[in-house]
Amino acid sequence: MRCLVCQRWSQSHICKRCQETLLRPTPQKRHIVEDFYAYSFYGYEEIEELLLTKHTYIGSFIYHILAKNSFGFFARHLGLEAFVIPVDDRIKKHGYAHTAILARALKSKGLRPCYNTLWARNEVHYAGKPLRYRLSHPRGLEYRGPKGDILIVDDIVTTGLTLKEAYYAAKTKGASPIAALVLADARN
Repeated sequence: MRCLVCQRWSQSHICKRCQETLLRPTPQKRHIVEDFYAYSFYGYEEIEELLLTKHTYIGSFIYHILAKNSFGFFARHLGLEAFVIPVDDRIKKHGYAHTAILARALKSKGLRPCYNTLWARNEVHYAGKPLRYRLSHPRGLEYRGPKGDILIVDDIVTTGLTLKEAYYAAKTKGASPIAALVLADARN
């Protein structure tokens, strides 16, 4: 097959060369609420085309590569004990849950993914919507996960409203959200 980025022949959807050069994480930190921060690994513009594959079958392969190169590296060097909670990890019409792929990449000695624990009651799609729309159409996140330290996982932070809602939903149920991990920050 051909690398989706450089079009060279590759045994992977994104060749090793592109993974090492173009997909090298540049971690950033963004304040969400109180003492809760989101740590991102890429700027949205850097990987926008790859992120948009989440609406297709091939996206599962792309998200696995992105997660391995960012979240996987983070998990091996973190030395933290916490539950990993993906935001709304329902299987979508394309056959997988992209946030579940991200959470799985964090699985390590101290990090344990917990699936189906933070779901949206409202099927709202925020892609391309302005802040006013997002504020008037909350997702209604409901947390049914473990108490204790948790890392919340999502693919993109735009306004931060989803992560803020996830933080409060988990906190009211006795969990202690310590941070959020996202692939990309869309803040300009």
